[in-house]
Amino acid sequence: MGYYRLKRSHIPIGQDDGIRILVDRLWPRGVSKAESRIDRWMKEIAPSPALRQWFGHRPERFAEFARAYERELETEETKQELVDELLLLSGVVTLLYAAKNERHNHAVVLCDFLRKIAERRSQEG
Repeated sequence: MGYYRLKRSHIPIGQDDGIRILVDRLWPRGVSKAESRIDRWMKEIAPSPALRQWFGHRPERFAEFARAYERELETEETKQELVDELLLLSGVVTLLYAAKNERHNHAVVLCDFLRKIAERRSQEG
């Protein structure tokens, strides 16, 4: 089981980043693919375009957005497969995102979701 953490994709690489996974649908502006040292780009795990557009990074919509995104993570086959892949990783797993708001973005929801599922699975044995 991995230890999941979050980091903006524009922040320089750290020695403690572990496996670096970009979880945005679009490549972040101003981030060089050659220099980013991103181990995997899981664009399909990002919220659907319709949900992302509805949310529009508006903090007052975050709670409803989080519930809707968790439903996508629980019900969409591709997202479920990627969640399972993330849960199989061990060590530090850094989820990278481009949003400027560090508290109200999809990566926060995804990280909490992964931690919750991992905890549930470890309790089940």
